[in-house]
Amino acid sequence: MQQTPGKVYLIGAGPGAADLITVRGARLLAQADVVLYDALVTAEMLELCPQAVQISVGKRSGQRSAAQEHINQQMLECAAQYAVVVRLKGGDPMLFGRADEELTALESAGIAYEIVPGITTALAAAASVRQPLTKRGVARSVALFTSSTAPGESADTRIPECDTLVQYMGGREATLTAQRMLAANFPGDLPVIIIENCSRPNECSQALSLRELSKGLPISTGPVLVMMGEAMRKRTTKLP
Repeated sequence: MQQTPGKVYLIGAGPGAADLITVRGARLLAQADVVLYDALVTAEMLELCPQAVQISVGKRSGQRSAAQEHINQQMLECAAQYAVVVRLKGGDPMLFGRADEELTALESAGIAYEIVPGITTALAAAASVRQPLTKRGVARSVALFTSSTAPGESADTRIPECDTLVQYMGGREATLTAQRMLAANFPGDLPVIIIENCSRPNECSQALSLRELSKGLPISTGPVLVMMGEAMRKRTTKLP
């Protein structure tokens, strides 16, 4: 055990593709002594840190709070043993990444840390399907949201008031959102784009309407993002 604690870097791995991590993130991975990585981090991303001890800290048996407490403890233990500790998260650490809980644990233990942002999936998905989230005269506000809640809490059923809605961790939750939106008088033909496994070799996407989404989606095998709003309507290109 080293005399002084090491430094912990919370790094965003981006949406999945190894070449979408930031230059700073890749440089720190190459310097890391130990990397604690999420379940959504790809094997190709881990090839950027072959010298490091690699520890999977994916969600265990769906018991989210217990798993998070365990992750927090592992970070503290690693900081006591290694100089450069990387906590590698899918997307961006500061968006739906439980960063607040991990930063609280580090601050309480007096351990130095740094946050390296990553490309969040909403931006990567919009680029992949070539549909801007904002559009002049059509959409000037964007809401990134999830229906997931802390254990023991009821699902959040509120619909954000924005021109473009982007629901993380979609799937069945997105179908319920669509049903609520229809009940709140959103138009049934509102454009929707579903994207699964964004930026990965098995990425796939589907364009449909809010009404169609309300009837359900095929069972997904990877992370699903749902983008809803007039900005998602297919462009009509005028020929000269």
